[in-house]
Amino acid sequence: MAHAHTHTEPMDPQDARYKDIRKVTLIGSVIDLLLGVAKIVVGSIAHSQALIADGIHSLSDLVTDFMVLFAAKHASRDADEEHPYGHGRIETVMTVVLGAALILVSFGIGWDAVQRLFAPDTLLHPGWLALVVAAVSVVAKEAIYHYTMHAARKLRSRLLRANAWHSRSDAISSIIVFVGVLGTMAGLDYLDAIAAIGVAFMIAKIGWDLAWHSIRELIDTSLDEERVGQIRESIKAVGGVDALHMLRTRRMGPDALVDVHIQVQPKLSVSEGHQISEMVRQQVIEDIEEVTDVMVHIDPEDDEFAASCCHLPDRGQIMSRLEQVWAGIPEAQQLTVSSLHYLNGEIHLEVELPLAVLDEVTAAEPLVQRLQAAVSNDKDIAEVKVAFV
Repeated sequence: MAHAHTHTEPMDPQDARYKDIRKVTLIGSVIDLLLGVAKIVVGSIAHSQALIADGIHSLSDLVTDFMVLFAAKHASRDADEEHPYGHGRIETVMTVVLGAALILVSFGIGWDAVQRLFAPDTLLHPGWLALVVAAVSVVAKEAIYHYTMHAARKLRSRLLRANAWHSRSDAISSIIVFVGVLGTMAGLDYLDAIAAIGVAFMIAKIGWDLAWHSIRELIDTSLDEERVGQIRESIKAVGGVDALHMLRTRRMGPDALVDVHIQVQPKLSVSEGHQISEMVRQQVIEDIEEVTDVMVHIDPEDDEFAASCCHLPDRGQIMSRLEQVWAGIPEAQQLTVSSLHYLNGEIHLEVELPLAVLDEVTAAEPLVQRLQAAVSNDKDIAEVKVAFV
């Protein structure tokens, strides 16, 4: 009996990444919904303003969970003509929105708590039920934090990492609520309202941190010094790299991009220089997890300090000049310009002549001197090296 074999295409990495983010976020969303409703209901029954505020925080987590899903879905799209670097910064923009939303939520919670502090008659008196729910929230949200952070590290998702910290901020705020409720039950009526203000500050700080770091990414802030140092060492370890300069890095959503100028021996062939650049690109991508692309510029010298060669003529213009100045030298008609080296604002020529132009070996030196003397007045040409082949 013949067996049918089904061939399944490997899943696109971007689609797989989105599905992993969706799974993690949906699990967190269910817990956020249950906790948020429980805190608000129990906070109302048990007369805990801080627990109600914490419940609003949990529901804000639910809102941000859906923002994460939206951003991850669209950020996973492949690069296209209009977005050659991909759509990764959709995650970044959404993280800024997420941070701003948290700051607004914190202002609302803080303002309500301050008003209650100045109106003692409105202070609430929570009971044991509020204390139990706050304790359950601490455990649940800390568990969500570790689960989400594990996925964030695996997927290199800054947005998922931000959402993980958002969950941990909820766990921390629940600890504040726990202390506030405990203090109020001990007779300190105002402590619950103060705890609510503490929660508001916590939410505002998390919101600001998320927004600020993402704004820095949008303006192409470089990677941290430690990461840049690792990239530098990775490049220097590649054979053929004499030095490097103008190392620039930036983030693009979960990925990092690198631009660098590397200095190689000045008279390498084009193909060898290209090969070294490809080795640099491959090495950095292998060594640094989040780096997905490296743009390598090959330099024969440190162009940050060497004189510019931009004003120098190209090969065609140089050949026209040489034809004129060497017109009176018959042997030059068989001459081939093998290489032009543009170094420190000048041109270094390497030319070849067939041995047949020499009647005897001793004629080589005088011929070379005539060729060099003919171009001595050309301010763009630094030297002429002649090889007989």
